[in-house]
Order: sequence, then structure tokens, then C-alpha cells
Amino acid sequence: MKTRSSARGEHRRVGNVALLALMLCSVVALSLIRGRFAPIVNGAGDAIKSEDAAAAVSKAAVNIDTGDGADDAAAEAAAEEKEKEEVQPKPAAAAAKPVCYETSRRSDTCEAAGDVRVMGSSQTVYVDTLDREWKTKPYCRKHDNFALSHVKEWTLKPLPSGAAPRCTVNSSATAFVLSTGGFTGNPFHDYTDVLIPAFITAHPLGGEVQFLVSSYKSWWVNRYIQIFQQMSRHEVVDIDADEEVRCYRNVVVGPTFHRELGVDASKTPSGYSTADFRKMLRDAFGLERATATPSGDQWDIRRRPRLLIISRRPSRGRAFMNERAMADMAASLGFDVRIGEPETSTDTSKFARLVNSCDVMVGVHGAGLTNMVFLPAGAVVVQVVPYGRLEWLARNTFAEPSAGMEVHYLEYAVQLDETTLSEQYTSDHPVLRDPMAIHKQGWNALKTTYLDKQNVRPHLGRLKNTFLQALKMLPHGRDD
Repeated sequence: MKTRSSARGEHRRVGNVALLALMLCSVVALSLIRGRFAPIVNGAGDAIKSEDAAAAVSKAAVNIDTGDGADDAAAEAAAEEKEKEEVQPKPAAAAAKPVCYETSRRSDTCEAAGDVRVMGSSQTVYVDTLDREWKTKPYCRKHDNFALSHVKEWTLKPLPSGAAPRCTVNSSATAFVLSTGGFTGNPFHDYTDVLIPAFITAHPLGGEVQFLVSSYKSWWVNRYIQIFQQMSRHEVVDIDADEEVRCYRNVVVGPTFHRELGVDASKTPSGYSTADFRKMLRDAFGLERATATPSGDQWDIRRRPRLLIISRRPSRGRAFMNERAMADMAASLGFDVRIGEPETSTDTSKFARLVNSCDVMVGVHGAGLTNMVFLPAGAVVVQVVPYGRLEWLARNTFAEPSAGMEVHYLEYAVQLDETTLSEQYTSDHPVLRDPMAIHKQGWNALKTTYLDKQNVRPHLGRLKNTFLQALKMLPHGRDD
């Protein structure tokens, strides 16, 4: 017969065993729960929050206390987590690129694939995959209303199911609609607004692109036909005058602009750049020199560096008034000097070959300096900046593009006693005393005053220093 104290001891031992068993079950359950949640908490994905983990552990502990097994508790926690994963919103799929989109502040481009039918006489492109209309002007100067007033608008429309225009010409090439309206006819704009943007779009297509030219100018296309033939194996079409229904599988309306006179390699599919555009030009015009390397023959006249002066007529403004003296001074430094005046009627191939034969090109700020695209790599371009605080204009148009063309850049700033403006205005006139006051009057006032009415007469001593600096940049100068 047990005493009361022994009975109490026995009861205490039973309680301790039960408590120990409960604690053991808790340990096992917590271990399982940690195994379930550890990869979620420690993983790099959607880790659960610490308070969510604590709540899950608390719920599992309650189940243990009420006699449910550890496996059931872990399963419930897992089921709850699975439910949370299923109801948690998934990341939205990336929005489809619109048919027409902004490729830069200067350009919009439209791209579509499917059953493409181009009706040039109405500036309309039908595509069966479209669900709405899109309109664009295919020229890279969309911020300039004056330029765009000379560019026709094109419309991309869904292909009508019942009365679709029937194809009269089929092509496997990509149709590429662009305009030669705007400011074409000025070489700077020819390359910046049309030719280089066209190259950006056409180059990845490997010749399987057909240029459909709106606002077609036959003289302009003929001037640059060798370039178009390098970019495409198909004829260039005067699309506004075309009565065909031209059918393709892909269409691009509007070229892509990157920068003035250049290609941004970081924005191209395979990293092609301004250097690739210049190589294409050499192929187009049969230019011999990729680099400004002198001939290996010491008796060859080509061992002498060649300097080209870009000439302008005084009536056009920005002409050198002492051109002959400049040429004589350059010759005294050892340059083989040439003088060339590019005109609209000038044979582009012939002038390109002249520029490519030169090592230094000097000219007053203007469209003629665009011919730097033909200079061999390692050559030097010298931009003479007219009087009137125009350094910003010089920088944007030719200074910054020079690096992409792999040519050296030098600048000669015209001073007050070197400009013919000092002969036209009194010394206290704002044109001479305060050029920024003229700038504030707008582009037309600036252009008329400092570009159209000004000719220059550089100091030969100062200019000589610039030419000597150019000479030191050339392989010829280093050899000598």
C-alpha cells in the first residue's frame, strides 16, 4: 500500500514524463517546420517575412498541444504556404512594344510584321496584325516644325478584311519608308537627318531592305545612289509616285537618330558604329585610305602630308578672305596644299576621293566640313569658328562627332580683328560688343548676322601654330 507522499511522487514522475514527451514532440515539430521554412527565409527569391514565419510556428505548436501529429502540422503549414504562393500576384508580363515609338528626341520609328501592303500614292501602309491606326512623319527632326512642314505624313492601318488592296508587287525584303524632305540638299542634314539614320536601320538587314523614298528628289538620290546601293540590293523607289501595291512581310517607317553625324554603338544590335558607316562610305566611293599613313617610299610625294582648304564664295558668307596666303603658309610648313569648293553640283565621288587623299582639312564652320566623313582615320579636321560666341554650335556639329570618326579635332576661334563684321559695324554695336544680345533674338537673327554676313581673315601667325599642332598629330610629323 502506497503512502500519500509516494503517491504524490509517482504522480509527479508521471507528470514529468508527460511533460518530457510533450517537449520532445515540440522539438521534433519545430525541426520539421524549420526544414520547411529555412529555404524560403534564406533563399534569394520571395522570402517570407519573419512575422509570417513566427505565426506559422505558433500555429504548428497549437496543433501539437491538441494531439495532432508533427507531420500533420508541417503539412498544414506547407499547404498554407502553397496557398499563399498561388494567390500572390505574379509579375505582369512585359508590355508589348508599340508599333510606333520614340527612338530619340529627334526621331520616331514604326515597325510592323505580317501581311504588309504599301500604297505609296496615298502614303498608307496596311498591316493585318494592327488593331489601330498610327501616323508618323519619317524624318529625323521631329522637333522642327519648319522641317516637318516639308515632310509627308504616313499612316499605318489595319488591313481591311473585305476590301484589302491586292498585291501587284511582292518582295522578301524589309520595306523601309523614309523621306528626303526637310532640310535635304545641305550636306550636313543629308548625313545627319537621312543617310546615317538610314544606315542605323538598314545595316543589320544585310542588304535585304528596300528603300521607299517619300518626297523623292531625283537629283538628291542620284547624288548618293552609291550609298544606297551599299545598304540595299533592291532598287530605290519613288514611293509617292508609285501606283503599285507593294507587299512585304516586314516594314519600317521612319529612320532612327542617335547623334549628330554619328552612330551610338551601345544602341545598335551588334555594336556597329560610326566606323562601320565610314567603312561603308569607302566601299561606296572606292576610297583607298582607311588611315592617314604616309607612303613607305621616301621619294613618293605622298610622304608629304596633304592639307585641304574648304573654300566658299564670299557672297555666301564664312569665306576665307586670305585663302591664297593661307595656302602659301601651309606649303612653307611642308604641306601639299589643295583647295576645294564643294557645291550641290559637285561630283560626290570625286570630292570624296579628294578628301580621302588628305591628312588635314580646314574650313570655316559650315556644311562643307561634313566632308570629314571621308577623311582617313588619324587625320585632322580644323574648324574655324566665326566671331559671335558660336563655340556651342561648333561643338555640337563637328567637334563631338570627330571622336566617333577617329579623326583629331582642332579649333581656331576668329577674333574681332579677323572678321569682316568689324568693317560693317561700329565698335560699340551689339553685334560686336554683345553677341549674346543677338543670340537672344533667335536663330534667324544669329544665322543672318554671324553666319550669312561674316567672312574671315585669320592671322597667319596664329593659324600657323594651329597647322603645326596638326602636323604633330600626323604620322608624317612624327616621322620627320
